[in-house]
Amino acid sequence: MRLRALREDDAAGWYAYLCQENVTRHTSWRLDGPGDLTDLLRAYAQPELSHSMRLAIAGPGDRLAGTIGLNEIALAHRRAEIAYDIAPEYWRQGLATKACAVVSDWALRILGFARIQATVLDSNVASAGVLERCGYQREGLLHAYRVVRGEPRHFWIYARIWPPPIVGAECG
Repeated sequence: MRLRALREDDAAGWYAYLCQENVTRHTSWRLDGPGDLTDLLRAYAQPELSHSMRLAIAGPGDRLAGTIGLNEIALAHRRAEIAYDIAPEYWRQGLATKACAVVSDWALRILGFARIQATVLDSNVASAGVLERCGYQREGLLHAYRVVRGEPRHFWIYARIWPPPIVGAECG
């Protein structure tokens, strides 16, 4: 697994797998065409870490296998939300877990974030497993959190904090 900057020529491949029904049923993406992603790619190309950033997960031959990034970055609060997607032909190969572990560790230990969180459709068991393997804790269920293709859907919220809490050290 290799992470690299997203390129404008990734838009067609990214769109091709994000539009597949077996992918869209697990995400809240709403795309009208590859042009929607081209605009995002231009925004992600900006060098400053502000509201969001995203990287390509490169497969064999440097082909786009998926993406991973941080959204809802709140530097003042040292918090961000991790999000990722993987092309179906790369599912169950550990790419999402490896990328999530690397980006989470980088954000927490190098960038100095105190909290990285993720929201996952309650039906997305595979993504919940990725987060749990990467040390994220399930904090609760967000009822009707986001409208997905016209329907209010429930999302699990996960978080990983740094430094990790000391179990049993709560005041009370």
